[in-house]
Amino acid sequence: MTATTSTEPSLIRRLRGLSGEVIKFGVVGLVGVVVNAVVFWVCLQGEGLIHSLAGFIATAVAIGTNYLGYRYWLYRERDAASRRREITLFLIFSGIGMLIENGILAFSVHVLHYTSSGSQLIAKNVVGLAAGTVFRFFSYRTWVFKAMPELAEPQVVGEAELLLAAEQPQYAK
Repeated sequence: MTATTSTEPSLIRRLRGLSGEVIKFGVVGLVGVVVNAVVFWVCLQGEGLIHSLAGFIATAVAIGTNYLGYRYWLYRERDAASRRREITLFLIFSGIGMLIENGILAFSVHVLHYTSSGSQLIAKNVVGLAAGTVFRFFSYRTWVFKAMPELAEPQVVGEAELLLAAEQPQYAK
């Protein structure tokens, strides 16, 4: 009877890896929040169309900032074989996150009638951003920045090569 060991990481190891990913995601996200809030605040100081589009302008600038952080810091080891696919999916899921974020802002302004700058900042950059961030985290790590397949352990590869070599017919010289 032979004993085998599982190559699957334990639940604790997977949670530790996920916690590191969540922390880095949070750092990149925090930079995006600051960019988002600053651009939003600047846009709210204007009048007319820019005031109406402030949430979308701020979120679009933050999305660009966050892509750079995710691609080149957090998910730099992930598969980047198809940059076009990655950017397309990133923009789609970021757009959905933007709709979640600004949908909560619109609900706050048009349904709850919270029209002060402070209440709009809270609706968009606290409640909306939290909901959009949860959505973005799971969609980015699942579909956008896909993990590269893990390579087999060298010992397993060596044993497999020996087995294959043993099965090859040996020709006499």
